[in-house]
Amino acid sequence: MDDIDEKLLNLIQDEIPIDRRPFQILSKKLYIDEVEVIERINKLKEEGIIRRIGGIFNSKKLGYTSTLCAARVPYYRIDEVAEYINGYDEVTHNYIREGLYNMWFTIITYSEEKLNNILKDIRTNAGLKEIMNLPATNLFKIKVDLNMEEN
Repeated sequence: MDDIDEKLLNLIQDEIPIDRRPFQILSKKLYIDEVEVIERINKLKEEGIIRRIGGIFNSKKLGYTSTLCAARVPYYRIDEVAEYINGYDEVTHNYIREGLYNMWFTIITYSEEKLNNILKDIRTNAGLKEIMNLPATNLFKIKVDLNMEEN
């Protein structure tokens, strides 16, 4: 990754213009051509540095409900349970952590009823007796900008 990639990563975190040719506009800021911007983005995606490029929406303002869940999963079942939980499109993140409650995941869906049905299904079909449902009571921050040029 070179200086241009770092500058490109900084730009696409916050400055993708709403335009027919957004990469052309970015290319002018980087002093390279549009094709090179697209090639660099594709390369960074192939390398796993960029996971996706897309909008960030306020799910609560759109009427969705969300929660953070903590589950007790036997270590020998982690891969199996993670695969089952990750099968839900509504699951946005899933992590293993140290401690008694070792699998932490988030769910965002269109209703409280749907969320509860997903949790019930996971408890039943993944065979998990203990899942804590920890909905947020207050949101302080949900965004981070990684300054690639500081590294």
